[in-house]
Amino acid sequence: MNKMGITNTQYIVGRHFDKEHPHLHIIYNRVDNNGITITDSNDRFRSEKICKELTNHHGLYFSTGKENVKEHRLKEPDATRYEIYNALKVLIPRCSNWEQLVNELRRNGINTEFKTKGNSDEVQGVRFEKNSYLFNGSKVDRSFSYSKIDYQLSQNNKQGISTNQIQYNNPSSSVISTVSTLGSLFDIQPGVGVDDDKRDFFKAKKKKKRKFGRQM
Repeated sequence: MNKMGITNTQYIVGRHFDKEHPHLHIIYNRVDNNGITITDSNDRFRSEKICKELTNHHGLYFSTGKENVKEHRLKEPDATRYEIYNALKVLIPRCSNWEQLVNELRRNGINTEFKTKGNSDEVQGVRFEKNSYLFNGSKVDRSFSYSKIDYQLSQNNKQGISTNQIQYNNPSSSVISTVSTLGSLFDIQPGVGVDDDKRDFFKAKKKKKRKFGRQM
């Protein structure tokens, strides 16, 4: 509360066990004891940063593995983000180049966009769109940045991976059991190039130096 600047005011913290995940609710008076309004500017982002700091400070940890997420409880845009995640998790190990991956994603209602460097054709990033929601590859999952996907596709190509046997029609299904014989995507080492998980495509940017091309 101190780090959020919520001081010199009244607040209540309630701990709940009424759902399958224990959680807390915090209610506070935004008008402090001196009659000054407490700012809520960017409170979501500040709170996320502070929670991470506290987690590290107290030796706690963040749970890993999106497979444990209860997808049926997700709301938009997270529900769509997990559909894209599931699609990429299944399709990347079975494609040997970007053309194959883009085509397979399109069949499942997912469009692909590439970020290029300046006015060149050098690709530096990738985004995925479905249900009118657009996500950086690294925002779907850190293993799905452009450089990491590109590395995996290159490895697949060397090992002769083919999409001939792909059978994938429901990216949101929680019963997907396909396991890659190439190892975990979360262990992929990126190749040389710019990794878009270090960039935020949704921040203000110079349009002349960045451009995306949509693969329809």
